[in-house]
Amino acid sequence: MAAAAAPLLAKGRRVCKEGCPGCSLDQTNKTNAGVPYLNFFYVWVVCLCAALPIQSLFPYLYFMIRDLNIAKQEEDIGFYAGFVGAAYFLGRTTSAVPWGMFADKYGRKPCIMISILSVIVFNTLFGLSTTYWMAIITRGLLGLLCGILGPIKAYASEVCRKEHQALGISLVTSSRSIALIIGPAIGGFLARPAKKYPNLFLEESIFGRFPYFLPCLVISALAAAAGVACIWLPETLHMYHDEKMEAIDAMGAPVTDLNIEDGKAKQFGSDRMASTKSLLKNRQLMSAITLYCVFSLHDTAYLEIFSLWAVSSRKYHGLSLTSQDVGTVLAISGFGVLVYQLVIYPLLAKYVGLIKPFRFAAVLSILLLTTYPFMGNLYGVELKATITVACNILQNTAVIQEQRGVANGISVTLMSIFKAVAPAAGGILFSWAQKNITRLFLPGDHILFFILNMVSVIGLLLTFKPFFSMTSVMK
Repeated sequence: MAAAAAPLLAKGRRVCKEGCPGCSLDQTNKTNAGVPYLNFFYVWVVCLCAALPIQSLFPYLYFMIRDLNIAKQEEDIGFYAGFVGAAYFLGRTTSAVPWGMFADKYGRKPCIMISILSVIVFNTLFGLSTTYWMAIITRGLLGLLCGILGPIKAYASEVCRKEHQALGISLVTSSRSIALIIGPAIGGFLARPAKKYPNLFLEESIFGRFPYFLPCLVISALAAAAGVACIWLPETLHMYHDEKMEAIDAMGAPVTDLNIEDGKAKQFGSDRMASTKSLLKNRQLMSAITLYCVFSLHDTAYLEIFSLWAVSSRKYHGLSLTSQDVGTVLAISGFGVLVYQLVIYPLLAKYVGLIKPFRFAAVLSILLLTTYPFMGNLYGVELKATITVACNILQNTAVIQEQRGVANGISVTLMSIFKAVAPAAGGILFSWAQKNITRLFLPGDHILFFILNMVSVIGLLLTFKPFFSMTSVMK
């Protein structure tokens, strides 16, 4: 009987088990040394569709809040807009770790498919919002049920051979960079279509009665296509249906026939739970996550504040742009992120490492953002790409496969807390700035961008010791 129970690990390495999807994929990757282009394409499409609802909102958020008639005066629009932007991230904050645990237990694929379904349903309902609270609730539920961000990072590093893992992770970030181009364009050009394109859309049509439904409908349709593509996604998690065979040691210790027969598999399960709890004590992981959180706060607050500032009137020192103008500007910025990420950043990371470009981008963004009260240029496209790629690599190399779902869940939870605070705080700060725009010493708009710069300064300081701990594989 003991001979029949083949060990899962031998000399710290897994032995393939029949019926295990992770083992089956490992065997496929062993025989196929090439890049799994089809699987990578599915990852890219899924990530793109999950990111579009976040990025498409900003060009028309100001006008949507105005049309919902929740703000009593123009200066309060930013206040209410901030909470709509925060609702998605607040929902994601509460569910990211449970989704990571779900992905580590039941697989990455079910988590991905449920997340795509939530985009289809709740993004569509958001476009049909007729009240402020309906908009808040649908965005919150979208964030709560779209648990794709953590598991898809783990999935991208597991669906391929080790030499292709960096490419897999970069696909996640590059797809979100594409969303920075497509999302604002969709939101900016398709919102309020009956007013922009009266020859195509009548005021009496559904798109006239629900002026922000069309961009949401287009994104939901793309998500539906991605959901179909998910059918062909291979599962990457190692799952063993025999309870005695589920004792996989997270630290790579061998499992013998004897301890399986003695019922010691339960001890390995508790060891794994203890190892999961120890992730919070993993200094390399937590320092990378902290850095990511600070710049995520900066990035989200910037998108919120810039979008509100760009469409506000000249009397508040805004730019008086239309939603199409904001969509175009953000799309151009997103294109800059993509070019930098694909062409420039890999060379910098190869020759000078991950952290030096990180610091340079932070300093450059501080200098450029200082000019914002005086000119309307976008800033620092290299900052977002540098921080995102570097932190994702650092986070995923700090833990083993069995912990990546939860580790990325922790990362997404903490990052979502910061991203939830960012638009709410940004909206409140923007509303305050408009009410204090006539001050002689540092008018409201100057204070607004000064505070954004202080967040960058804090992030820059966190890249140095003793705050930052780089994984040994990255040194």
